[in-house]
Amino acid sequence: MCGRYSLFTGTDELEARFDADFRAHEPTYNCAPGEELPVITSESPDEARRLEWGLTPSWADERHGHINARAETVDEKPAFEAAYESHRCLVPADGFYEWVEQEGSKQPYRVAFEDDRPFAMAGLYERWTPPTTQTGLGDFGGGASTDEEPVESFTILTTEPNDLVADLHHRMAVILDPETEETWLHGTPEEAAELLEPHPATAMTAYPVSTRVNAAGNDGPELIEPV
Repeated sequence: MCGRYSLFTGTDELEARFDADFRAHEPTYNCAPGEELPVITSESPDEARRLEWGLTPSWADERHGHINARAETVDEKPAFEAAYESHRCLVPADGFYEWVEQEGSKQPYRVAFEDDRPFAMAGLYERWTPPTTQTGLGDFGGGASTDEEPVESFTILTTEPNDLVADLHHRMAVILDPETEETWLHGTPEEAAELLEPHPATAMTAYPVSTRVNAAGNDGPELIEPV
């Protein structure tokens, strides 16, 4: 799975890399589920919108939190099939974390390109409107309704690991080549399916980092320093 990642690349570099507006970007070394994070959607490819990490399907009766979707079944699972058809997105990152069992504890590792360049993970997004709830009885027996704001959320697709990540975990995020990002956003489901392969390990690196990254509230450049 991919349960934590980083995006500390500067705004100017991100805008040049993705040809999109990142003006609301707030660099972080510890992106965590439940946070609102920048994604580039098929509806608005010229801007990075902040969506909540943890997808809730549009048809759901209650809030969900699907942080990952398996590439092998994404086109048939009820939670993802509609989004896979028409609501695909890019999830910018410059590294992600995996945890390895070592001597009774879990050691976090950072996986990234050797030059720390930003990349796009394949994602899906949805807009969910919470059901209307009744808050009390009016003078004529009608209940007053409370309408919560719609929630826009996303999930990250995972696939089999490459040779580097296989030593850390049995899954990895789908990393897209820059030249295939447009196809992921706007191609047919069949064209998109061809992109759901492990990214080659060439030019990638993995190294142990501080266990401070385990706590979602911790942030800062010390989280990516090798230990």
